[in-house]
Amino acid sequence: MDRADAILRRAAWRLIPFMCLMYVASFLDRVNIGFAALQMNTQLGLTPQIYGIAAGMFFWGYFLFEVPSNLMLEKVGARLWMCRICVTWGLLSMATAFVQGATSFYVLRFLLGTAEAGLYPGMVLYMTYWFPASSRARFLALFLAGVPLSVVIGAPLSGWLLGVSGHGLAGWQWMLLLEGIPSLCFGIAALWLLPDRPATAKWLSAEEKQIVQARLDADQAASHVPGGHLHGLWEMLADKRIWILMIPDFSIVFALYGMNLWLPQIVKAMGFTNVQTGFIVALPYILAMAAMVGLGISSDRRGEREGHVAFAALLGTVGTLIAAWAGSPVLVIAGFCVAAAGIYAALAVFWTLPAALLRGTAAAAGLALLNSFSNLGGFFGPSIMGWFKQHTGGYSAGLTLLAASMLLAAVSVLWIGRRFFSPVIVR
Repeated sequence: MDRADAILRRAAWRLIPFMCLMYVASFLDRVNIGFAALQMNTQLGLTPQIYGIAAGMFFWGYFLFEVPSNLMLEKVGARLWMCRICVTWGLLSMATAFVQGATSFYVLRFLLGTAEAGLYPGMVLYMTYWFPASSRARFLALFLAGVPLSVVIGAPLSGWLLGVSGHGLAGWQWMLLLEGIPSLCFGIAALWLLPDRPATAKWLSAEEKQIVQARLDADQAASHVPGGHLHGLWEMLADKRIWILMIPDFSIVFALYGMNLWLPQIVKAMGFTNVQTGFIVALPYILAMAAMVGLGISSDRRGEREGHVAFAALLGTVGTLIAAWAGSPVLVIAGFCVAAAGIYAALAVFWTLPAALLRGTAAAAGLALLNSFSNLGGFFGPSIMGWFKQHTGGYSAGLTLLAASMLLAAVSVLWIGRRFFSPVIVR
C-alpha cells in the first residue's frame, strides 16, 4: 500500500462511518412509516391504496428538489448543506406523528421528500471529491450499507416502540417522534465532521492534501468512458447516456421501496406480533449489508461494473419470486433475504457508472437528475403494491411485478453498460 492509499483509507475511516449513520437516519425516517402503518392505518381509517400513495409521495418532493439541492451543495459546501438537510427532514419526520388523515399524510410525506432531497446524490458527489473511481465501488457500498443497517436497527426498535404509549400519544406516534431525533443530532454534528473537500480537512497535513489531489487527478486522467466525460450542465442534459441510465436505476428503486415499505405488513399478516415482526424484517437486511460490501469489493478488484449489477439484479428477481409464491412463512422470509441481498447490492455498484461519467457541475446536476427521476420508482412501487393488495387481497401479484422490474434492471444495465460504458476504468 503506497502513501496515497494509506491516506485515503484514513479518510474513509473518518468520513464514511458518519456518512453511513446519516443515511441510516434518513432511510429510517422515510421507511419507518411501514411500521407506523401497523397501527396508524386502522386508527386513521387509511385504506391500503391511500397508504401506498402517501408512502410514495415522499419521492415527488425528492423529484422536484433534488437537482437544486445538489447544486446548492456544490455552491455552499457539504458541511452547511448536509446540516440543513438533516435538521429539516428530522423536524418533518417528527411532525408526521400528528397527521390527522389522508390529506395531512400526503402533504407531510411530500415535504419530507423535499427536505431530504439531495442527501443521497450529494453524498455520491462528495465521494468523488475524496475517492478515485478505481476504488469507489467499495466505498459507495460501505456508505450505502446504511440503508439495510437502518432496517436492521430500526425494524426491531420500531416494533418495540409500537408498544409504547402515554401522554395521549399512540405507539406509532412515539416511534415517529423518537426516531426523528438522531437526524437533528447528525445535522448539527456535520458542521464539525464533514470537511467540504480534502483541501479543508484539518486532520490532513498540507503534504497529505497534495498527495490526495494528485491521486484524484491521476485517476481522472487514466479513466476512460466511451464518448468522453461530461463536465458542463447543458452538455450533461444533452447527452443520452444520463437519461438511459434512468431505466435500470428506476427499476431497482421500484422494487426496493415496493418491498421495503410493505414488508412489515406482509410479515405481520403471517401471524407474528409487532415485536416479532421487527426482528424478522431485520433478517433480510443483514444479508443485504454483506452482499453490498462483497459485491463492491469484487467489482473494484475486477474493474467491472455492469456484469456485477446484472448478477445482483437477477438474484433480486429470483428472491422476490420465491417470496411471492412460496407456500410457507420460512420460504417467504428466505425469499425476501435473497431479494434484499440482490436489490441492495445492485444499487450500490450501479452508482459507480454515472459517477465515472460525470465531472464538475455535470456531476452535481447529473447525479441529482438521475436520482430524482429514478426515485419516482419509490412512488410507483409502494403505490402499485397498495393497488394490488386492495384489489386482489394478497401480495403475490404485486411482488411478481417487483420481480419483473428487477429483471428489466438486469437486462437493461447489461445493454447500457456494454454499449456506453465499457471499459469504465483503464488500468
